Amino acid sequence: MTTLVRKASETPAAEQATPRLRHELRAVHALVHRDLLRLAGQRTHTALMLLHPVLYLFILGGGLAALIPQSSLGVGYQTYLFPGMLMMTVQTPAIMVGIRLITDRESGYLRELLMAPVRRSTLLLGSCAGGTLTATVQGAVLLGLAGVAGLPYDPLLLVLLLSGMVLASFTITALALALAVGLRRAETFHTLLGLVMMPLLFLSGGFFPLTALPGWVRALSDVNPLAYAVDLLRRTIALRVPDRAAAAGIEWAGGPPPLLLEAVLLLAGGVLALLWAAHRFNRPE
Repeated sequence: MTTLVRKASETPAAEQATPRLRHELRAVHALVHRDLLRLAGQRTHTALMLLHPVLYLFILGGGLAALIPQSSLGVGYQTYLFPGMLMMTVQTPAIMVGIRLITDRESGYLRELLMAPVRRSTLLLGSCAGGTLTATVQGAVLLGLAGVAGLPYDPLLLVLLLSGMVLASFTITALALALAVGLRRAETFHTLLGLVMMPLLFLSGGFFPLTALPGWVRALSDVNPLAYAVDLLRRTIALRVPDRAAAAGIEWAGGPPPLLLEAVLLLAGGVLALLWAAHRFNRPE
């Protein structure tokens, strides 16, 4: 009898929770769909964003390949540069999510979104998921140039690199939202990006070995999430193609940290940034 009473009291709550969850997931799906429509509708803008890392790979990679000895990198410079170009490719669309959050607030569109019967954190999660997906899609396009960088079109290697880009895209998108959620003007966000994101990219080891940096700069790289993302991609290449093992990146106590630990740290950084952004976003406008 007690069991029947307990089940009867729990059933209404369960029935209420299911439609609520369905509404939250529908809101996330709508925001992701919005970002995909924007990606499909802005083909010129997308092509220009992809052109930037491609030019770096061909012009910078091809031009410096003859000047930088392969013995100092372990691989040819274009091969060494490729993970950094993948990171540059996913960085721009991921950062755009933060800019859109600010412009949506300026235009009043964000206020309309907040009137929806869903949690504010759900709207932020949908924006993060949309940014992660669009950034990964653009990074996947650049994977088509793996052969130019001297890498084989190994299906498992491409899947592993794509997985690493998903992780990096999520973390960068979450960081961009954490920076943008408390700002009211896009100009302020652009200035903040110049002070934060660009140094993070150049201190990621994507363009030159971290071992060439002074000690105090290497200490900054050890807390740089982009450095872990680039190192994760580069070590993934070395795992599948041992003869393409590049110079050491992140080092702890004279050796590289476990590959899985790097992935966990990158994921944890993105989750913490998203939780912080959600905490700030839950404040009344």
